[in-house]
Amino acid sequence: MAKRTKEPPDSLDAQLVIITGLSGSGKATVLKAFEDIGYYAVDNLPIGLIQKFAELTQDAPTVRRAALVIDIREGLGLKQFPAIYKKLRRRVRATLVYLEADDSTLVRRFSETRRPHPLGITTSVSKSIREEREQLAPIRAVADHIINTSKFNVHELREVIENKFRGGREQANIRIDITSFGYRHGVPPDSDLVFDVRFLPNPNYIPEFKKLTGRHPRVARYIRSFPQTVEFIERISELLVYLVPHYIREGKSYLTIAFGCTGGHHRSVMIASEIRKRLAHAGFKVKETHRDVKR
Repeated sequence: MAKRTKEPPDSLDAQLVIITGLSGSGKATVLKAFEDIGYYAVDNLPIGLIQKFAELTQDAPTVRRAALVIDIREGLGLKQFPAIYKKLRRRVRATLVYLEADDSTLVRRFSETRRPHPLGITTSVSKSIREEREQLAPIRAVADHIINTSKFNVHELREVIENKFRGGREQANIRIDITSFGYRHGVPPDSDLVFDVRFLPNPNYIPEFKKLTGRHPRVARYIRSFPQTVEFIERISELLVYLVPHYIREGKSYLTIAFGCTGGHHRSVMIASEIRKRLAHAGFKVKETHRDVKR
């Protein structure tokens, strides 16, 4: 989800991009993406040198744009950053990108890489993640762009950065993630738009459908057999086709649209699949996921 301050710099005009956020959220990938689109890249620059670095980039004829990473490795110096950043923005065109991800995603990433959390190996990764969120909360509060990377692989995250900072925002380059979920398991925290489809008849009460999902043709035909289903699909499709271009013009690089039913097995799955087809037919790049279908 993206956030902006009261008067954010245009992403395309940013002279200095500062990347920060949670460990494991993809800062190295994002820094490399900036480097690939022409930014001078610096990792883990001490906070006390940011002002001087910004001045050097203004004077250096070969450095038109720069990107740098600061993170929890800075230690106690992080407390100074919000004030430093506010002063910095009065002097240069700077933008702050904050990366985060769901706890479960971060735990999985640390497990896969077998790397310890920067806050130490004496506590669990989960506890370190919670502590890091608390320490970075003041910085998150002043961020111009907040990106949740939970659903992105490396290539998708690079594409998000390239779309937002290299241009072409008037084109249909927004990434749309259509997901289904079950309300009993909670609403996906990174959802931009949420639609409740529990008003539709529930196939779960039909014994032959109970162990199937909304992706099964028989279940899909049953849900589609009701007039309210057909009307809902038509109305929501028209609404989204209308809204998405406005999100693109506003500068949004990705959009998560969630459809929820009780368990996340039948109605939400069928509706999410159908809406995905409609948006793809309209020319948008759409990814389909079903969070709770195996629960």
